[in-house]
Amino acid sequence: MDHFNYADGVLCAEDVPLTQIAQAVGTPVYVYSTATLTRHFGLFRQALEWTDHLVCFAVKANSNIAVLKLLGDLGAGMDVVSGGEYARAKAAGVPGDRIVFSGVGKTAGEMRQALKGGIRQFNVESEPELELLSQIAASMGLRAPIAVRVNPDVDARTHAKIATGKSENKFGIPIARARDVYARAAGLPGIEVVGIDMHIGSQLTDLAPFRQAYEKMADLTRALRADGHAIRRLDMGGGLGIPYTRDNAAPPLPIEYGQVIRDTVGGLGCEIEIEPGRNIAGNAGILLSRVIYLKQGEGRDFLILDAAMNDLMRPAMYDAHHDIVPVIQPGVGASVRPYDVVGPVCETGDTFVRGAQMTALAAGDLVAFRSAGAYGAVMASEYNTRPLVPEVLVSGDQFAVIRERPPVEEIIARDRIPGWMG
Repeated sequence: MDHFNYADGVLCAEDVPLTQIAQAVGTPVYVYSTATLTRHFGLFRQALEWTDHLVCFAVKANSNIAVLKLLGDLGAGMDVVSGGEYARAKAAGVPGDRIVFSGVGKTAGEMRQALKGGIRQFNVESEPELELLSQIAASMGLRAPIAVRVNPDVDARTHAKIATGKSENKFGIPIARARDVYARAAGLPGIEVVGIDMHIGSQLTDLAPFRQAYEKMADLTRALRADGHAIRRLDMGGGLGIPYTRDNAAPPLPIEYGQVIRDTVGGLGCEIEIEPGRNIAGNAGILLSRVIYLKQGEGRDFLILDAAMNDLMRPAMYDAHHDIVPVIQPGVGASVRPYDVVGPVCETGDTFVRGAQMTALAAGDLVAFRSAGAYGAVMASEYNTRPLVPEVLVSGDQFAVIRERPPVEEIIARDRIPGWMG
């Protein structure tokens, strides 16, 4: 469910017509719905209300500080994967004891940053990281709380580029070695073992891989406790998918996901952490764009938009699909025709969809990419010296720019010509 619907013939974000935002801010622009973000976060809390838990939003999905503050004020924790994301979470007012630090390549500086600013736990992904973290924490007179990320070798049945739980993936420690690694962790002076971490991938639309992985986590919890470790917290990761097209069957609901957690690890008496990102933010955002040209090609028509692959990378990077809909509602029985929808960047890969059946459109018309609130703006770039796409947050009949579009002069001013060049 989202809050982008037609009213009086115009697609609206909650109670704000998208035409109004386009006129005020320009295009392309990301638009987020407060009501959708709030509702989706609430569904995950409801799914885990049977136990002590913390829903940690995956900051990599949407790192705008206004979005993080909205979720943090609702009680969300944050799952971060860099020092920059940690700084964003803190800037949004999220306390350190609600921030989990994940990622395979944490630097010494990032470790110090989080230890100094406060951290709920580090999700440790390798033995060298464990050793370095202990050294740094001990040098600061601290013990770093950790969960070891365990790779269960489970096929998440998702896109190869976002699968993380198989043996060939770079993430985590093989489950067969987990007991040895925990034994090493328990002997390090700067480490406090608090739990286990597991994350098998993103955009999962089937609960079976979760169940398989979590059953392995339950067995490991019992084994580690038998070894003397005080496992009190289980980080289940994230990855629950969303419907990117309204024609597809809906993925499992958060309440069904929560039941899988309850069935597999609910009897262990552990606090549960989850790290949803896409399922909270994905359908809470759209990318608003305007048609520049309708170009007739050899046997096909190209709809050239002012949005490009640098604004929305997912189709070029993952062959991902986003429904593209007109902002002005088509009339009943309006005819449709096939378009190749493309952007203006000088790359053949700057193609959003081929042969999309859409109502007739013309230069100046507005369109919206649905389900663009996750992994959209965060992956945007200034390729071709195109200004970074702005972001807008809507609440009821109000909207505010939460990231401005920089002028080209500002982009150019960041560069420096060496003095020896005159």
